Amino acid sequence: MTLGPLMLDVDGTELTQEDRELLTYPAVGGVILFARNYESPEQVSALVSEIHALRNPQLLVAVDQEGGRVQRFRDGFTRLPPLACLGELYGKDHTRAKHLAHTMGWLMAAEVRAVGVDISFAPVLDLDYGVSTVIGNRALHQRPEIVAELAHAYQSGMQEAGMAATGKHFPGHGAVEADSHHALPIDPRPYEDIAQWDMVPFERMVHYGLAAVMMAHVVYTEVDAHPAGFSRFWIKAILRDQLGFQGLVFSDDLSMEAAASVGSHTDRARLSLEAGCDMVLVCNAREQAAQVALALADYSNPVTHSRLARLHGRHAPDMSQLRANPRWGQAVAAVGGCEAEPELDLGL
Repeated sequence: MTLGPLMLDVDGTELTQEDRELLTYPAVGGVILFARNYESPEQVSALVSEIHALRNPQLLVAVDQEGGRVQRFRDGFTRLPPLACLGELYGKDHTRAKHLAHTMGWLMAAEVRAVGVDISFAPVLDLDYGVSTVIGNRALHQRPEIVAELAHAYQSGMQEAGMAATGKHFPGHGAVEADSHHALPIDPRPYEDIAQWDMVPFERMVHYGLAAVMMAHVVYTEVDAHPAGFSRFWIKAILRDQLGFQGLVFSDDLSMEAAASVGSHTDRARLSLEAGCDMVLVCNAREQAAQVALALADYSNPVTHSRLARLHGRHAPDMSQLRANPRWGQAVAAVGGCEAEPELDLGL
């Protein structure tokens, strides 16, 4: 059985019979884990192992483990600072900032891979314009060339730990105030401004071998009437044809309010796939996820299958073996020195 184009979530820290049945639907290709799915490294490792055992090839298992406000696994994992700390350090010491970016990427990925999870949706490539309520200090910097430089080092660390990187949110989410979880952000800037600023980190990361991209639930009204994740222009004409990206394209969560204008969850999934996404996410909406899984039962894209296969994590030590590695202790100490202000969790 090949992997399908749908990534969905499960309810708790163990699989229910309903979860097991849904995850065997042909249209399902992945599972995203949230904080509610986590109690300890041992528990989540067992959960991931059970998910992986359900299918051959294995379902792709993902998590958002950026650090700062967006870190789903906490107790038993290193508490990671937001990526903005790297940008702040870059202003003082370029070399040290890039070295720490590599270390942070390695540490995040090594710990996530130690419990069997294939990918973390990182790094954020959005620019920090100081206006976004949802991006903020998740962004590395406000300058595109600095974001690209730090993200390249971060990606290298991830790859060294056996994990592919996912850049988000194309073509750039940082210039809009609205949170796409709760509203539809509108970006009225002309294409030239977006291309000269927001797209630069994505373009450079594509040349650095970026494996996956997640689209933005933002409407760029001077460019296309559709949110980017439903736009043939942004996905096919720009990301694929102009930038030459050959990796996997994820939608953002189709249950977010920013996607509601497109129609039902099934309509959203179909339009997103038709626009060029390889895999669509439907989270925190079990009934709708099941409907999408049924509606896409006959969907098949051989190119997507090969792209998905490249995202499975490579062999990694378990958590006890990782912690016994002196490099892990050195990385924890280095990352702990990147101070961050206290902040509210982004539990979405």
